[in-house]
Amino acid sequence: MKKIMFVGRSEAGKTTLTQALKNQEIKYEKTQAVNYTDVIIDTPGEYIQTRELGSALAVYAYEADVVGLLIDATEPFSLFPPCITGMCNREVVGIVTKINDKDANVERAKNWLRLAGCKTIFPVDSVTGEGIEALKKHLAQEKVIKNHKNTEKTTL
Repeated sequence: MKKIMFVGRSEAGKTTLTQALKNQEIKYEKTQAVNYTDVIIDTPGEYIQTRELGSALAVYAYEADVVGLLIDATEPFSLFPPCITGMCNREVVGIVTKINDKDANVERAKNWLRLAGCKTIFPVDSVTGEGIEALKKHLAQEKVIKNHKNTEKTTL
């Protein structure tokens, strides 16, 4: 399975999504530091919310195969600037969380992720499990490595 790093503001659902992907009991836990598991890097929201900590995300991204930008479907704004995915040399996917919340606006969140540069977007609800299997399936796909001429492909 590809290793994914979750990036998003505090309470966007990064840790809850981690628990759902690992089939663990869903319980609220505030992430105080970068948490590594076998295939998930869960980052504190403060890393994207604080300019001084934001550059650390670039360092942690080198240990991931995929970067997941999370936006809670109830958010009134996005922290991700337009075209931010171009700064990353990893695959970047968008993840819309809390899609079944009564105040959810899934299309608005998807549009923000598209504006940020995400071409692949997964709407999920970690509590009900909706969308989790699609994300797992995407992460289970073989990794593709292009050679220096960008022509031949080798899978791991």
